[in-house]
Amino acid sequence: MTQLILILIIKKWNLPKTKFIDLYAGIGGIRLGFENAFKNDAEFVFSNEIDENASKTYYENFQENPLGDITKTDLTSIDDFNILLAGFPCQAFSIAGKRKGLEDVRGTHFFKIAKILEIKKPDAFFLENVRNFKTHNGGKTFEILKRIITKDLKYTLYVNLLNAKNFGVPQNRERIFMVGFRNPIHFEFPKPKNVTKTIEDILEKNVDGEFFLSQKYLDTLKKHRKRHEEKGNGFGYIILDKKSLANTLVLGGMGKERNLIKDLSSLKKSGRLDANSEGIRCLTPRECLRLQGFPDDFKFNVPKTHLYRQAANSVAIPVIKQIALQMKKALKENRRKKHSD
Repeated sequence: MTQLILILIIKKWNLPKTKFIDLYAGIGGIRLGFENAFKNDAEFVFSNEIDENASKTYYENFQENPLGDITKTDLTSIDDFNILLAGFPCQAFSIAGKRKGLEDVRGTHFFKIAKILEIKKPDAFFLENVRNFKTHNGGKTFEILKRIITKDLKYTLYVNLLNAKNFGVPQNRERIFMVGFRNPIHFEFPKPKNVTKTIEDILEKNVDGEFFLSQKYLDTLKKHRKRHEEKGNGFGYIILDKKSLANTLVLGGMGKERNLIKDLSSLKKSGRLDANSEGIRCLTPRECLRLQGFPDDFKFNVPKTHLYRQAANSVAIPVIKQIALQMKKALKENRRKKHSD
């Protein structure tokens, strides 16, 4: 009897892990969400990322060098895996609505994802994109994706729009999430919750003077906004209420200026002589990462300009974790059902 119990324990210890691939990985936000959900059961066997600086940050945290351009990869060489993860770029589909299966999307990023699904036939996949992906090109882009996934590749597809602010981070950030299973499975997206955190919860103390706007630049921003408001388009910088939410982190242009805060206490300690008298500053890279749910032990060793880009390009990890937990639950229930049958 003792020997039988020992064998059962050993078998439990040696259960196969859930294997993942991390496509268009960025700095690993989606990966972190799934690692948080699957814990020691997760094993990543492949990743790719074309941006060199994002790859450096990825290596700092996961000790893995993502492969570069996925379009130049022999897809059959990828190790077998259970779940595909991808936050792929919203590249326009080359042929809209010709109903030629994978030929409809040849040359796009989704084409590579679809080919991997076709070749490797994993149990499930998780895709993330901007909120307007579903309406891109009059909805034709999404309809082609849906047809290829459900009709050609025979996956069950679930789609939902979720906002980061409902999952524990103080950022108003809507994204579309697409989850698919090779076998018919009952899956439910996580339910949104009430906001519990504010910008105040993610702020650093004693911020360096380099993050404060100069008086000259702030004056320019004020003139710029006044000119546009007179024209009726309301363009300009935004000073956030610390008791409220941040706007969506975005790249380039006025990206940082859409999430400014007042921080007089740090300004007094900074010693910056040309800083504005109102204490207006940008969020720091660490604060931006916190807005995405990254832990404070997340490492980075690239210039700040790249860090802002990486944070804006990433995902809200708490949202990913909750979706991953639901996927884990659905797959587990499906396995249990198969064994009972």
